[in-house]
Amino acid sequence: MINEGNLSALLPLLVFMGFMVAIGFWVRRQNAGKNFVQTYFIGNHDLGGFVLAMTTVATYSSVSSFVGGPGMAWQIGFGWVYMAVVQVTAIFLVLGIFGKRVAMLSRRFDAVTVVDIIRERFQSDGLAALSAFIIVLFFCGTMTAQFVGGAKLFATVTGYSYEMGLLLFGLVVVLYTSIGGFRAVAITDTCCAVMMMIGIALLLYYVLDAGGGYAAIMENIHVNHPEMLEPLSGGHMPIGLYLTQWILVGICTIALPQSVVRGISYKDTKSLHKAMLIGTVVVGFMNIGVNFTGILAHGVLTGPLSSYGGVDYIIPKTIVTALPPALVGFAIIGPLAASISTISGLLIVASSALVKDVYLHHKEKQGSKVSDKRLRMLSTAATAVIGVAVFVIALTPPSLIWIINMFAFGGLETAFFWTLLLGLFWKKANRLGALLSMGGGTLAYCLTQGVGFKFMGLHQIVIGITVSLAFFLLGSYLGQPQEERVLRVFFPERPDAKQRSEEHEELKVECLLEGGQKYLKP
Repeated sequence: MINEGNLSALLPLLVFMGFMVAIGFWVRRQNAGKNFVQTYFIGNHDLGGFVLAMTTVATYSSVSSFVGGPGMAWQIGFGWVYMAVVQVTAIFLVLGIFGKRVAMLSRRFDAVTVVDIIRERFQSDGLAALSAFIIVLFFCGTMTAQFVGGAKLFATVTGYSYEMGLLLFGLVVVLYTSIGGFRAVAITDTCCAVMMMIGIALLLYYVLDAGGGYAAIMENIHVNHPEMLEPLSGGHMPIGLYLTQWILVGICTIALPQSVVRGISYKDTKSLHKAMLIGTVVVGFMNIGVNFTGILAHGVLTGPLSSYGGVDYIIPKTIVTALPPALVGFAIIGPLAASISTISGLLIVASSALVKDVYLHHKEKQGSKVSDKRLRMLSTAATAVIGVAVFVIALTPPSLIWIINMFAFGGLETAFFWTLLLGLFWKKANRLGALLSMGGGTLAYCLTQGVGFKFMGLHQIVIGITVSLAFFLLGSYLGQPQEERVLRVFFPERPDAKQRSEEHEELKVECLLEGGQKYLKP
């Protein structure tokens, strides 16, 4: 089967992947001698605005955004675009709401992960362990979707086998993530995001060209599929689906751990603000552009959906049909970059959940010191083991990538939305409320997903988020108030003139986030 492949389509991808691995080795060399935990898991608080924007966008934009989503747009029409456009606000909201808050807190008590912040806020190792377990569990689901989507795209476009594609970019992403850590992920994510934008522009141009131009394609849709021009798409996009998808891929994505952790890693406030603007523009271009291209693909793929093998094959078939053979290898890099960047971002957070949040914390409680050499070995091993486990699961591919991705999104949002939002912005949030919310809400979400139960036809995320909030409020009312010493760290009072010298260390954090300027705020 390998002999049937298109080598000219494979070569550009091999060059790109080789470049990704080289970045991993370069970053490892650059970080030699530095604090391992800080550099490997959060890049030593040193990301600039452009890199922060691109790594957040690349991690957020998964392969379902480039394969499953546009395939659904091809099937449903503009209603899918109107639903998906809410994602444009995601980067602005996650960095705007949580960015500076988690950065300041992480510097106050040397937090490296989202779980570190949750542990410190609620003073609970049990809650931290549950958080780490949920992260690893749902990240495995999301990574499986990325592996499957990337391998399907690879097989369809290059002609090589699904298993070969799985092995190729599976090995590459696990290798450079294990070697280079967070900084390698951030830099490669930036490269991936750039390639995604180039890929979208390239595909859009040739789809319009192959379909006879925008007017001809729209006339074809108007004549043969007029329902695709309607917001409700002839009943395929009911109001309830709009509502739940806006919650699932819009509002609640602000609490996804893989996005929130980016707030810990930036250099200063100027970088944060720059990332918010750049990220919003980039994710808007990607999201609207790729889904709009899915609709325009009707000018290229004019047969019934069944003739193409399902929605996950619409974009791969479009690439093969619309683009010149010499450019197919370059066009595939964009969608595969979405898969690679998401996997690497999730891998590093999952690895930190096991090594930093569970193992290292346990050793510190025992008073044992773990050497950087051992931590490096364990972190590399944990990243590799998680990657291999997901790879094995992906060998038997499920059918609809976007459904798996949305299930994992919903589970993470149910677990972390109220825990982070109320925990960081509400003084009365306490340990019992967070435990009940995370455990009870996630269980309710998974059970309703398992049995297929929906309230008024709405996605199960509505049940999960509602139950999670109810449990949080109940636990906060019944449980013991959080210790005053903890609240002073998370909700410090504004210092008056007499308190300035006592609160000097708190103000240093503000100065650091404002670019290291030597002044104290009044």
